[in-house]
Amino acid sequence: MTATPTAVDTSWERFEALYRSSRDDVYGYVATLLRDAAAAEDVTALAFERAYRRRRSFDRRRGDERAWLFGIARNAALDELRRRRRHAALAADPRDAEATAVDDAADHALARTTVRAALERLAPRERELVALKFHAGLSNAEIASVLGVSETNAGTLLHRTMTKLRKACHAPS
Repeated sequence: MTATPTAVDTSWERFEALYRSSRDDVYGYVATLLRDAAAAEDVTALAFERAYRRRRSFDRRRGDERAWLFGIARNAALDELRRRRRHAALAADPRDAEATAVDDAADHALARTTVRAALERLAPRERELVALKFHAGLSNAEIASVLGVSETNAGTLLHRTMTKLRKACHAPS
């Protein structure tokens, strides 16, 4: 029996190749969404674990493998952000505020470059677009698949975001 054009290699070797070729890009994307290196490592690992468990559900007709993987990573990162919001609402301990102040000081030290500061002023969705395009290296079609929008819409959103980012880089702080 011959394989159909949509048949997918679900072997360990194929998954390992996907992992090796995508792990740094997935981590960069997740780190941009979460703005926390340690959490990004955990969420990246979780995303690959989920992808491995779901590898047989991948359907090439719905998009390419990297877009599928970034969709899983996006969902894992959004789960982490929701978990943080619930945790923050429950834990109003002053010591947490002190720890957050230390983290904020570290973030401000990193945000001194013009581009970093401009990225910080973008909306979360705009930062996500930049991360998908430049950290992950996805095409507009792949970005569209991850975000659930048309390729034209993804291109338009990316163009508007880049225009906004350029203006923010040239604006006084």
